[in-house]
Amino acid sequence: MTAILRLDDVHTDIAQYRVLHGVLLDVPEGGVHVLLGRNGAGKTTTLRTVMGLWRTRKGAIVFRHHDITAMRTPDIARLGIAYVPENMGIFGGLTVEENMRLATATGAFDKNRLARIFALFPAIEKFWTTQAYALSGGQKQMLAISRAIVERRDLILIDEPTKGLAPAIIRNMIDAFRDIAQETTILLVEQNFLFAKALGRGVSVIDDGRIIHRGPMADLAADADLQTRLLSLSAEAH
Repeated sequence: MTAILRLDDVHTDIAQYRVLHGVLLDVPEGGVHVLLGRNGAGKTTTLRTVMGLWRTRKGAIVFRHHDITAMRTPDIARLGIAYVPENMGIFGGLTVEENMRLATATGAFDKNRLARIFALFPAIEKFWTTQAYALSGGQKQMLAISRAIVERRDLILIDEPTKGLAPAIIRNMIDAFRDIAQETTILLVEQNFLFAKALGRGVSVIDDGRIIHRGPMADLAADADLQTRLLSLSAEAH
């Protein structure tokens, strides 16, 4: 399959620490590709490096035919990449509407896309004029994802979207992500293996700043021994 995003021998340092040690990652176009790994393995650093928030010391990052390795974050975003960080990055003092408007290029909404977002996440419409700080954790996550899709994107990087969420909200997120993935490729970092398994078409596993496994999600989901070897846990229990 054609790769929409390719990381070729990417090395990233944070201060004096060398975090990524030659990451080789191809994200196929279409559907959800999951990046798994233990805490501290380099998952978030990989996403932040793609977005230009941290700079590579060596290697190349290519999005479609664009070499984005040295590009500024706003320019990367303008190419059609959205990023939902682990902390969600919403503005608590602004209303839901104002948060959404900031994510548009012109400040104007496409009515059809907005209606689709309201269908996926009814809470966004319900709390449209509410300041974001007053939302629950699940509602804040819905807002963060809604901002990422308020305009057409080719690729969305999403970091730990289920962290701290109730099971009922996670089930709703699965349905929403399936809908989003019909038009937009998603690179998903996730610790909840059941969530990742329900969505992922392909999977890459990172450990100590290197990709140590790549393949179909179905193969990893079916192999408990491989899960334990790669992730040091029985993924079925998580």
